[in-house]
Amino acid sequence: MFYLQDLKKFHYYYWFAFPAPNQPTVYIKEKSASITSLLNNKQIESFAQSYKTFDKEQKCFFAITKQEDTVVIKTLSSSLEVNKPVPNDSNTYFVFNDPSNGSNPGWPLRLFLAALLDHCPALVGTDIKVIGLRCNPTGGVENSKVFSVAVPKDVKSVEAAGWVGWERNDKGNFGPKLANMSASLDPVILADASSDLNIKLMKWRLVPDLDVDVMKTTKCLLLGAGTLGCHVARDLLAWGFRHITFIDNGKVSYSNPTRQVLFTHQDCLNGGRKKAEAAADGLKNILPSVVTKGLAAHIPMPGHPVGESLKKETISNIQLITEAISDHDVIFLLLDTREARWLPTLIAAHLGKIVINAALGFDSYLVMRHGIGGSTTEGSTSVNATMIPGGSLGCYFCNDVTAPGNSLKDRTLDQQCTVTRPGVAAIAGALAVEILVGLLQHPLRVHAPAVYNMNSDIEDVPPELQGILGPIPHSIRGFLHSYQNVVPTCAKFPQCIACSDIVINKYKEEGIEFLLKVFNSGNYLEEVTGLHELHLAAEMTDVLTFSDEDDEE
Repeated sequence: MFYLQDLKKFHYYYWFAFPAPNQPTVYIKEKSASITSLLNNKQIESFAQSYKTFDKEQKCFFAITKQEDTVVIKTLSSSLEVNKPVPNDSNTYFVFNDPSNGSNPGWPLRLFLAALLDHCPALVGTDIKVIGLRCNPTGGVENSKVFSVAVPKDVKSVEAAGWVGWERNDKGNFGPKLANMSASLDPVILADASSDLNIKLMKWRLVPDLDVDVMKTTKCLLLGAGTLGCHVARDLLAWGFRHITFIDNGKVSYSNPTRQVLFTHQDCLNGGRKKAEAAADGLKNILPSVVTKGLAAHIPMPGHPVGESLKKETISNIQLITEAISDHDVIFLLLDTREARWLPTLIAAHLGKIVINAALGFDSYLVMRHGIGGSTTEGSTSVNATMIPGGSLGCYFCNDVTAPGNSLKDRTLDQQCTVTRPGVAAIAGALAVEILVGLLQHPLRVHAPAVYNMNSDIEDVPPELQGILGPIPHSIRGFLHSYQNVVPTCAKFPQCIACSDIVINKYKEEGIEFLLKVFNSGNYLEEVTGLHELHLAAEMTDVLTFSDEDDEE
């Protein structure tokens, strides 16, 4: 037996071989018979008792002779003495220890016959009577078989014969077999299997229709690896997601580890590691089997002009972000500023991706799901008094009538930092993941409708509008100072600066050139979508209102 082990992967290779010469080619003349047809009960009992006391080293191959009601066991050396004729009378049988349990003899018979013919050439061309000894657990020999073997006259010598007997592997080739013991020995695989226990218990005991596998195969992209990003990633792991990618251009500072739960003090040293890479490593320290990576990239933003010196880097970042969004199924927007959310919102709407948005205030938060840009699938184009189909839901920018500008301009460093109560990010991150899971478990997935007035009475929501985990809101606005949530629902805004058909079509036509115009001008989006004219119309209405009042006075 050949044996090799790879202890790092817990792979064990083994190759069994039972070598035997491929000569002689012999034939079984008749169908095998039971030993009870050859020996009577007393002879069988005598055979069994003699075999038990026989020399251990001789028990594999020997000969027997019937004598009235007894059986005499002889060693081969005494049966095949030099210069004596070969015993070939009807009462003498050659015996081998037979491992087979079928009607055919086992492999050792080939070795036995080769040795007999090599030692006694006089047996060539004769019929050899053989017993395949098969002992039962109590030592009885009643299961043994009797064979009559015909030996041809043209038998080659052992030296001239080839050898066979190597076992084939699972592919039918001559080679070792693999015993993969990683599932029971590899701590990484054991950890991965155990980490799903809570989800499996939910399925077994509470939600039998829960689709466990959909979380494992869904690829999530987290834009932002700060406080929100860390909490969302941890909750994704807990729900069974195993493909998580981070995009962030920041570095871990000494103030981060107490709030951003994937970082440690070591990540802050020597100027700080890139947050995206450190977050990915932090996830692997928790669950080594997770497929994760961190991408360092700056997200270009409207109202943040791009000069010639930054144009190449900006285009490179756009391409990286676009490719990452294209490669993932779900996009989480977990960024610090309003304008940083615009580019991924547009690209995700263009590619039809699921988008989950989370934003924080000091003691408030917003968590929402976006509708699908350009969606025309069933149930996604109409709005009624009860609900809005998932494809027609508004995005983060649909409630705005102004384009995002540079929110960091003329602000001090401390004013640029997000200041929020520590518990807000944990709450918002958990709700963001729960909304995603609710979508994935809903029959309509991203097109799951959002009902109006969920705060009034959830029990009144029709069952056809719910998933297995209940109804799925469009957005959740929470206020920690009063410990209250509201769940407003709104439809797409036809002049939205991020997800409207106007903007998406402009992006399709001009690509990066369109994006550069947006980055370099804070008003360009308002002109493209017609918001500028809307503002003028609103101002004119105010003027006319004041004029009418003046006339009346």
